[in-house]
Amino acid sequence: MDLKLDGKVAIVTGASAGIGKVIAAQLALEGVHVVGVARREEALAQARDEITAQGGRPLTPFVGDITARETPAQLQDAVTESFGTVDILVNNAGDSRPTKLYADDQLWHESLFLNFDAARRITESVLPLMVDRGEGRVINITATSEPPDELNAGTPPKAAMHIWAKALSRVVGPDGVTVNCVAPGKIISEQMVTRLFPTEEARREYARQNIPLGYFGEPEDLANLVLFLASPRGRYITGQVIDVDGGLRRFAY
Repeated sequence: MDLKLDGKVAIVTGASAGIGKVIAAQLALEGVHVVGVARREEALAQARDEITAQGGRPLTPFVGDITARETPAQLQDAVTESFGTVDILVNNAGDSRPTKLYADDQLWHESLFLNFDAARRITESVLPLMVDRGEGRVINITATSEPPDELNAGTPPKAAMHIWAKALSRVVGPDGVTVNCVAPGKIISEQMVTRLFPTEEARREYARQNIPLGYFGEPEDLANLVLFLASPRGRYITGQVIDVDGGLRRFAY
């Protein structure tokens, strides 16, 4: 299927590893000019080299912290200087922060800014470029809104992202801009294998008990949906939260 993405311009945050790197690579392989955003310059350079070796368009690196106040304006300036506009924004950067019952306020504030405010501010910085052209795609990589079995400072901001994205989709829909959220389940990523499920045995046992398909997903499983939503073929899908989780999420108990 031709996704008709060749020549488009995309921003992908958290592009140096895991899900973000795979999304950036898949977009680049479709002929998209990808601006990859991450804090780690060396990891971002490695991602660029890997994507080029796969045959994708060369990644344009933007080294920066998305939680820094100046980053959205600097990112917008860099993209418009290089490409003149942006067609696709993938807000992927974020993290999971399991916490104890009585956590320090600073942890909650930091998580809220990273997992919600930073993405909102970057979106607001590039939306005028999309609105002016009458076309655009905003895709937020979030998480389930269902509370886990433990307190996690990353969960409420992701739920806020779902509500904000729904409202935003109604505001910018008449301008040709779609806004969707993709909620990963248990996807193999740097965070998943280093912090949450560090052993194959732990992943296999969790999948056996909780995932109907019986295994953790790969980043490509999620990237496939992102590419479709980013393409003209996804033009009539907006305001949605779509789970990519092998059936993990339960709608009723």
